[in-house]
Amino acid sequence: MTRSAGSTGAGWIATLALATAIAASARADDSLSSYNDCFGAESLRRVEGCSALIESGGVGQYKLPEVYAMRALALSLKGDYAGAIQDYDMAIGLRPDYAVALNNRAWAHFKSGKPDQAWPDVEKSLELQPQAAHSLDTRAHLRQLKGDHKGALNDYTKSMFYGGREMIKLYQCGLTEAGFYEGKVDGIWRREVQEALEQCVLKPTCDPLPADEHCRPATS
Repeated sequence: MTRSAGSTGAGWIATLALATAIAASARADDSLSSYNDCFGAESLRRVEGCSALIESGGVGQYKLPEVYAMRALALSLKGDYAGAIQDYDMAIGLRPDYAVALNNRAWAHFKSGKPDQAWPDVEKSLELQPQAAHSLDTRAHLRQLKGDHKGALNDYTKSMFYGGREMIKLYQCGLTEAGFYEGKVDGIWRREVQEALEQCVLKPTCDPLPADEHCRPATS
């Protein structure tokens, strides 16, 4: 049976349409996978996923600052503070009132030994979100480093108040590691936690936060 030219053309168009649909579906699957990796918990996959989203150019302008911020956070957790700061710069450049990114950039400056560069970011972050527990914790660390014991203790206390069980558990765990606290790590405030903080802030080298790889069951 001889096919007409018309039927051949229609078949080619249908094949092309199917191939285009399959390719679009594959791109969508890749994009979803990258999105899940970027906003997931595993740091290495987060860096790869966020990088893929950025390179694809398919991230909306509203979401792009969050993608840069998530990659920055993963880099920071790996100790690459210079890389993290570059990504936070991009995120904040796109969204100047991004309070979380401002605080996290302040923390990256602090951890990389540049506390003076951290101050403007954490202060602006707290202007935007005065009750942000993690920003209060960042400022507390900076004040402790400067020898402002009263100011540091005040910020740590506020961080527990606004952060609730999560922050209390973090401090309980970190203060246990530092040798200042021997009570339960249960997220319940008690006078022993406050007394341990009062001792910790007197020492510039004492960190009431646990090491990043420790205490995850206690703070989950």
